[in-house]
Amino acid sequence: MHALKSLPHYTYDDYKLWEGDWELIDGIPYSMSPAATPRHQYIANNLGLVFALALKGCADCKVYQPIDYKIDEYTVVQPDLLIVCKPIKKKFLDFPPALVVEILSDSTKEKDREVKYSLFEKEGIPWYLMVDPDKETVEIYQLKTKKYHKIETVHDESFTFNIGTCKAPVVMKEIW
Repeated sequence: MHALKSLPHYTYDDYKLWEGDWELIDGIPYSMSPAATPRHQYIANNLGLVFALALKGCADCKVYQPIDYKIDEYTVVQPDLLIVCKPIKKKFLDFPPALVVEILSDSTKEKDREVKYSLFEKEGIPWYLMVDPDKETVEIYQLKTKKYHKIETVHDESFTFNIGTCKAPVVMKEIW
């Protein structure tokens, strides 16, 4: 009989020591390399700007580029964009954000569509957006009764997000 090999199980303390860009999901490390493409960065920057302008009058909610979102000792992720509506008092986010965005790439598409989708749903994050740079579309998912429901897929249309106590009207054509 073959002995079962167990995968190494890493913690947040291990994660803090690693060089480069990593995510840790259920104790398993995921490399974030290669670096994001220029197109990915361009879309992330524009989407961050569009959301920041849409939330300008909202004192509670702030837009963040990738930061550590520590879910527990074995799971730390860095969504491409986050909107947080409470003060962050630690060196990392330790509570669910109001909205997360993942910009799909060939190397992360499966993880974003399956692993992170389930993780964010389980964590109760109200909005999850998956941006497809090739198709220039944004899939909008909203949490309802503890499950994500696809609201719609947009290209250049406007969509108004109810985030925390604020409304954020976003014109998607401005991100391409």
